[in-house]
Amino acid sequence: MTVTTRFAPSPTGRLHVGNLRAALHNWLFTRRNGGKFLLRIDDTDGARSEERFVEAIRADLAWLGLDWDGEERQSARFDAYEARFAALRDAGRVYACYETPQELELKRKIQLGRGLPPVYDRAALALSDGDRAKLEGEGIRPHWRFRLDHDAPIAWNDLIRGPQRFDPKLMSDPVVRRADGSWLYLLPSVIDDIDMAVTHVVRGEDHVSNTAAQVQMFEAMGAAPPSFAHEALLTGSEGKLSKRLGATDTDHWREEGIEPLALAAKLARIGTSLPVEPVASLAPLIERFDFATFGRAPARFDEAELAKLNAQTVHLMSFDQVADRLPVGMDAAAWDAVRPNLERVADAAEWWRVIEGPVTTEIDGDDRDYLRAAAEAAAAIDWSADPWHALTGRVKETTGRKGKPLFLPLRRALTGLDHGPDMAALLPLIGRERAIERLEAAAS
Repeated sequence: MTVTTRFAPSPTGRLHVGNLRAALHNWLFTRRNGGKFLLRIDDTDGARSEERFVEAIRADLAWLGLDWDGEERQSARFDAYEARFAALRDAGRVYACYETPQELELKRKIQLGRGLPPVYDRAALALSDGDRAKLEGEGIRPHWRFRLDHDAPIAWNDLIRGPQRFDPKLMSDPVVRRADGSWLYLLPSVIDDIDMAVTHVVRGEDHVSNTAAQVQMFEAMGAAPPSFAHEALLTGSEGKLSKRLGATDTDHWREEGIEPLALAAKLARIGTSLPVEPVASLAPLIERFDFATFGRAPARFDEAELAKLNAQTVHLMSFDQVADRLPVGMDAAAWDAVRPNLERVADAAEWWRVIEGPVTTEIDGDDRDYLRAAAEAAAAIDWSADPWHALTGRVKETTGRKGKPLFLPLRRALTGLDHGPDMAALLPLIGRERAIERLEAAAS
């Protein structure tokens, strides 16, 4: 068996962080098992689906580092849906219903008022051919429901949630087709999963009840259901389901300077027993991906923690990974020098300005004579090996300073700042001429 998963977004909007997490987990599981990861565009809603969102979905997955082994469009598969639907209708597994939304809502209220579960009463099954002809003659077009088999419980062993069991008598027969002929999600998804040989469906726990109905749909069409893994939903840092997270697309993370590797590391591990830690590639995430590590509690997504993880990720990134995003002229040595002080790759530009200059700083009067001596020392030392330690050694010897009074005025004069990258790495990049010029300017 070739492990096959699919990510099936609807192109009615941009992907948000929850969508990306589902896509990533499907992809990681597939790559861990040497299988196939399919992108399926669920565009049966012609009124709301837009091609620009299809393009954005592809771009967002590629940004996260995910590739796919095939792409399908539901809008190209209507003939397949019609054929399967006709077979189910002939077998009595889908049936026409004529209630209006208002009538259904009234039935629900009555059942709830009686303390009963609001389950569809299957009244449409009692209609005669004449009843149906009369309703359709009045211009009422039916919607269609899948008829659940009440004779046996619905059960599966979920890869995350463990054994699941549903009593179909307590479930409404799900609507699978609207009165205008358009499809709802449930049935086309099952047909696609059968035809595309999907072996594992990984999605949020809000689909568990859908899965219960879909298990019977697979069986009604003579197919074994795939394995299911329903993962806990994301919550915001405040501990509740976050509307903001649901509205935040990948453009937000790009604008915030979040690296795709940092976001992938976060989404791959939150809600599991594995540590959320920076990675230099997706390989470690693939290697350790295992549904056995997933918990049942909601997964807490904290943007402050993501920002910290992003900085740690940047510190692991090589010059080749970032070269096309660095300022013109900034080389590998400069990147290696400033990288440990960055929270985002874009911050490298600030340190490049420090290296290139000019810099300005306020120097206390007591330090000016010291910096004048430092300028003379900078002109006299050997710059070919380790100029920072040569410079500090010389001024320590000539001035008697040590510790913070020795180092801080030099850093301020040379960079205009009280903190930053290791000066042993930074000073060679500043260079002899600029260093002497800055020390003399600060001394004056």
